Amino acid sequence: MRFPNTFLNFVRRLGLSASLCVLTLPGFAEDWRQFRGPAGTGVSVQPGPAAKLSVRWTADLPGQGLSSPIIVGDRVFVTASSGPREQRLHVFCFSASTGEKRWERVLLATGRTMCHEKTAVAAPTPCSDGQRVFALFSSNDLFCFDLDGNLLWLRGLTLDYPNASNSLGMASSPIVIGETLIVPSENDSESFTAGLDPVTGLNKWKLDRPKLANWTTPVIFQTAAVLQSGKGLLAVDPATGSRLWEYTDGADTMSSSVVAHGMIFAPSHGLTALKPAADQASPAQLWRVEQLKPSTGSVIVLGEKVYVLNSAGVLVQADATTGERAWKLRLTGPFSGSPVGAGTQLYVVSEKGVVQVIDTTAPEGAVAGQLDLKEEVLSTPALADGALFVRSANHLRRLQ
Repeated sequence: MRFPNTFLNFVRRLGLSASLCVLTLPGFAEDWRQFRGPAGTGVSVQPGPAAKLSVRWTADLPGQGLSSPIIVGDRVFVTASSGPREQRLHVFCFSASTGEKRWERVLLATGRTMCHEKTAVAAPTPCSDGQRVFALFSSNDLFCFDLDGNLLWLRGLTLDYPNASNSLGMASSPIVIGETLIVPSENDSESFTAGLDPVTGLNKWKLDRPKLANWTTPVIFQTAAVLQSGKGLLAVDPATGSRLWEYTDGADTMSSSVVAHGMIFAPSHGLTALKPAADQASPAQLWRVEQLKPSTGSVIVLGEKVYVLNSAGVLVQADATTGERAWKLRLTGPFSGSPVGAGTQLYVVSEKGVVQVIDTTAPEGAVAGQLDLKEEVLSTPALADGALFVRSANHLRRLQ
């Protein structure tokens, strides 16, 4: 089953007509609609679950996947890939409150499914604008469904851009800013990021990007989309793709930047705090601490403190204004996913499935609670409705 490029006229017609009948459902107090939640900060404004966690429900998932779950109202969306070559692409919707499967859609990959043994074709995290859910896979297949599972449009991006891939697999996640779906496909060959119309799936713009393997996800700074690569950061207007400002001193290709307090905390030469200004071609550097180097997980800011989980499995707290380090706390690792937080607590899940709840107010930081899921977890959890949603290799769980 392949989806030809000439499908675009049908895409336009179906997308426009379907959009007329899509309803925005009442959400929780705050949805978690993309990788690391609102604006990609990893922080929920709702209270998080208590330190003593238990499993409220468990749902089975086929095949493999590193994508994080997203939450829209009482719906949890997650992707998976199955089959000998992971060519079957799954998009699931579960009830957030009960774990009941609302729907599942299975499609076939049109692009390359090769990837490193530690990752999967279902590595990018889906995103939503509250009316639709957009599911991107490492094969560069992109699907748009309404919240009830009706297919609105699809793109086989490898058909349009045949060399957009790398041998280790793709993992950057799409995000929605205003009326634009930002789709990164940055790699060491035909590297690009595109802005799509979320209703039709058609390109609004396409921007050539550095030819480097890259697994970071764009973040939102004010009204700009900030793209990260090994070359640095580039802020673009999401509506047009026009360049707004650029930071050219390099950045990590796995750990994504985070925005807080009007600053961008970029994993560059350790950790660098940047202050963009509308009338400047490049942002001002406020501070840089080489010892604050994150591993694969992205940094997180809670209150006035920034937290970095390094390659040794040590969580470091530093002052967000100055970068001055405070305490270090060794956790039970190793880790692949990023921390998430709510209130004064951080939630971190190790590769072996050990969920650790960190009390950041303790003088030296403290593990206030721990739950062993006894299953490999390589993805970042999601927070919504006072619960932690954790995706493992073969299951999705709600912890509370």
